[in-house]
Amino acid sequence: MTLNHNQLLTRIRSIHAAIRDAVVAACEQTALEQLSAAVGDDAGDTIFAIDRVSEETLLHHFAELADTWPLVLIAEGLGTSGVVVLPEGTSEEAALLRVIVDPIDGTRGLMYQKRPAWILTGVALNHGPQTNLSDIEIAVMTEIPLVKQHLCDSFWAIAGHGTQGERFNRLTGATQILIPQPSRATTIAQGFGMIARFFPGGRDILAAVDDAVIERVLGPQPPGRALAFEDQYISTGGQLYELLMGHDRWIADLRPLLDRVLAKRGRALGLCCHPYDLATELVAREAGIVVCDANAGRLSAPLDVTTDMAWIGYANPAIRDLVAPALATSLREAGLLE
Repeated sequence: MTLNHNQLLTRIRSIHAAIRDAVVAACEQTALEQLSAAVGDDAGDTIFAIDRVSEETLLHHFAELADTWPLVLIAEGLGTSGVVVLPEGTSEEAALLRVIVDPIDGTRGLMYQKRPAWILTGVALNHGPQTNLSDIEIAVMTEIPLVKQHLCDSFWAIAGHGTQGERFNRLTGATQILIPQPSRATTIAQGFGMIARFFPGGRDILAAVDDAVIERVLGPQPPGRALAFEDQYISTGGQLYELLMGHDRWIADLRPLLDRVLAKRGRALGLCCHPYDLATELVAREAGIVVCDANAGRLSAPLDVTTDMAWIGYANPAIRDLVAPALATSLREAGLLE
């Protein structure tokens, strides 16, 4: 069976629209306290009531998709393994595709109506359990807007064919082309950039590294002025979007590097980024954004819901060349990088 990338892309985008609409409807009709109730602790992360809405829609539509393209579906919320083979009864070896999905990336921000979340999907040909993030050929990311928000965006990419986007008006149903515009700035001065530190545990270490990077690049903090800014968007898809739209100049999520330092403190490593959070890193790379691991290499991980991942995104090569040496030096001084 041959893979028609454009046909499959169209089907994935329609699934995203269905998930988006179902989740927004639930947010409109259900009390915040109900949506934010923890209902499980499956592979990958805590599961909230709002997640169940997206999972039901996800399974229904991917079961239909699997009638054409048998697939291995990988997503948090699909039990302890995070894996389902569709159609039911199909062996994993017989599946054509491996599809990794985060049905709601940014659940915590969305369920409290603080910030939009994202649906993330990456599609690769099935090479068994060794199928890698780097094998993804199609990626789609779709914004789940706040109830008060009438515009919502989506981006998608086929490997080697660039990134495309669309803005959808929920009030009129109209769409318009949305072109990614990563920042062309060659300095981080007066721009947004950050090291992610969303949760308690090691935030002092990450903040110190962040400060060290800024000082190495821009010099000492002058009195009464701000050299640069940060914006902690608790969603990897959201962070990629900020890079795609030119809002952020660099982002580093390095939580897994804290493991050894926290162990010396007698503390456990907390929640980290997983492969499903980075299912759409292809979208960023195809738009010209530099995406890499903590050692400046290509992101690599099995398509699962448990592997801890560190990643860095630079809006352009000039920002990478400016920030990467300062970041590497600061990480080594903090004992986070060898």
